[in-house]
Amino acid sequence: MHPWPVLLAAALLATAIDAQARTVYRCVRDGTVSLATAPEPGSKCVAKQIDDNAVQAPNLWGEMGVFSGTLYEREQDGRLVYSTRNLPGSRVFLKFTVQTPPGEPAHVGLGKVGRPQLDRHAKLFKAAARATGVEDAWLRAIAHAESGFDARAVSPKGAQGVMQLMPAVATEYGVSDPFAPAQSIGGGARYMKSLLRRYDGDRALAAAAYNAGIGTVARYKGVPPYAETRTYIDKVLTLYERYREAMGVRRETPAQ
Repeated sequence: MHPWPVLLAAALLATAIDAQARTVYRCVRDGTVSLATAPEPGSKCVAKQIDDNAVQAPNLWGEMGVFSGTLYEREQDGRLVYSTRNLPGSRVFLKFTVQTPPGEPAHVGLGKVGRPQLDRHAKLFKAAARATGVEDAWLRAIAHAESGFDARAVSPKGAQGVMQLMPAVATEYGVSDPFAPAQSIGGGARYMKSLLRRYDGDRALAAAAYNAGIGTVARYKGVPPYAETRTYIDKVLTLYERYREAMGVRRETPAQ
C-alpha cells in the first residue's frame, strides 16, 4: 500500500485546504526522514505543496529502496495530525509499504549508472558547492549523468561542457567558455541553485527541468511523461546517493 493517498487525505481532512493542492511536510531529525501533515516538533521540516493534477506524485522520501512503516495519528495544537514518525502521544493509524526509486536504472543513451568518480574536477566541485550552497554530491551526480565529466562533450541538442549547458543557459549564468571546466561547473551550480529554489528543494523536479526544461515541467505540472527524462531522474538520484556515500555523508533512513 502506498502512503501518499492516506497522507493527502489526512491533510485534506485535518486542514480543509483547497482540493487542488495538499501540504505535506518532509521532516528530518538525526538522519531519519518522516512525512507529516504538520511540522514535527524537534525536526527540520520543509513544506511541499502537492498538486492533485500532477502527472506523478513526487517522491519525498529519497533513495531508500523498499521499506515498511507506520502512519501515526496524534493531537497537535488542538487538531489531529498525521506522521510516519512515532512521536509522544501517537497512536497507530495504519501500516504501509513503499517503494522508492530502484538502485540500478539504465539511462536511455547513457548506459548504466556506474561508480562515483571522486577524482574528476574535485576542487572545482567543492568550490562551486561552497559558492552556491548546492551540495557537492548533487553537482557531481548531474555532471556524471550529463557528460561523464568530459569537458569537451557536446550533445546532439547543442548542450556543452562538463555540465552540458545549453548556450542560452550558459549566457544567462555568466559562462563565456562552456568548455572550460571551472566556468561550466560554476555556471551549472548557479543554474541548479535557481532550479532547487524554484521547486522548493525538490530534486526530482530540478533534475527534470535540467533535462527537459523549465517550460516542460510547468506544462505538465510536474515530471513530464517522457521515458528519457524519467530514467534520467532515476539515474541522477541514484548517483547522488552513491556520491554521498562515497564522500562519507550520512545516509538518511525512514523514521520509525
